[in-house]
Amino acid sequence: MKIHFYNHTGQIGGAERVLLTILAGVDRTIIQPVVICPEPGPLRKLIMELGVPVERSAVLNARFTWRPDRALRYLQSFARVILQLRTQIVRFDPDLIHANSVRAGLVATAATIGLRKRIVWHIHDVLPRHPFNLLIRLVALASRRTRIVAVAQAAADRFIGSFRPLKQRVTVIPNGIDVARFHPDLTARRKIRSELKLNEGERVIGMVGRLSPRKGQLELLRVFPELLRKCPNTALVIVGSPAFNREDEYAQLLDQTTKELGISDRVRMLGERDDVAAVLQALDLLVVNSATEACSLVVLEAMACGTPVLATKTGGTAEVIEHEQCGWLVPVRDEKALASAIIKLIGQPDLRARLAENGRQRVASHFTVGRQMSEFQNYYLHGAAKFPVATTEVQPAQAEAKFA
Repeated sequence: MKIHFYNHTGQIGGAERVLLTILAGVDRTIIQPVVICPEPGPLRKLIMELGVPVERSAVLNARFTWRPDRALRYLQSFARVILQLRTQIVRFDPDLIHANSVRAGLVATAATIGLRKRIVWHIHDVLPRHPFNLLIRLVALASRRTRIVAVAQAAADRFIGSFRPLKQRVTVIPNGIDVARFHPDLTARRKIRSELKLNEGERVIGMVGRLSPRKGQLELLRVFPELLRKCPNTALVIVGSPAFNREDEYAQLLDQTTKELGISDRVRMLGERDDVAAVLQALDLLVVNSATEACSLVVLEAMACGTPVLATKTGGTAEVIEHEQCGWLVPVRDEKALASAIIKLIGQPDLRARLAENGRQRVASHFTVGRQMSEFQNYYLHGAAKFPVATTEVQPAQAEAKFA
């Protein structure tokens, strides 16, 4: 079975990490993968290291906007990428196309009109609320060749919205973690703490992820002085770098805020790391302060490492973490609740230990990469292979009429 994986960006985010996991785990004796993605960014190199063929695509520059001049440029970018992808699909003739985002799904669906190709949209995020959502749902519904895989039920529910017939098109396959790589490791803990000049008596809070307003690093910095007043022997470690849009400006704001609050001596900004599994070992508490998450990889990784997790109750996070049992949940964008929960957990090592052990068992029983790959391979071979590929597409006006 030949599967083309199309990714609209060459940068690395959570969706791309999941893609790499799938490419590494798929059975090559049954499935022949080829990836199509833009050249700028590190993704192509990592894919080639897995021994998977990579084809170059044009960069997709498209975002929702009300400005006519920008909208025209974005439409031109869509058209250019669609035409190029269509040429590649005709040439390689895959059995299935795995589009690794909503944008990739829109492109792949448009590029294959009339080609009788099955398309799977892999949804990694909870769809944000904006006027473009109606068009996204109409495109997904209008093409009988399109199916959806979501990483969490929350992501599936938001994508479906009030379009109930879409429910039959959607399958939930949660992300999985390699527990052979992410597991408790005291040696790694001592090594990283030594590198960061942190002794065992210090309580270390950490955040791991892209530097982005959506991830909430700024809010944690704002409450950190209060944490230091209540728990003076505390350090904060922030791992990650900007990747998309105007996130460089956000990174500069984080540096500026750290200096203005006078906490530079207690904060380590580590940038991008390729040893996240080891860094997680060094933490006494991982904080995930995101505005939205579907199935957060870093939450699963920390839990697998035996590191307790404090996260915002948003999206699919509550599907992973049972509050006060295998982690701790707080409301989104509630700095008071965030600070209070951190102080509570930092001050109760027995509670942290219980959450950590329960979290590790939760991942081992429900969120392994073996389970994820088994479900995906079964979906490719038995689920996706059966849905229709008729060239007659349902027109958007007809689809919309069903919900009038």
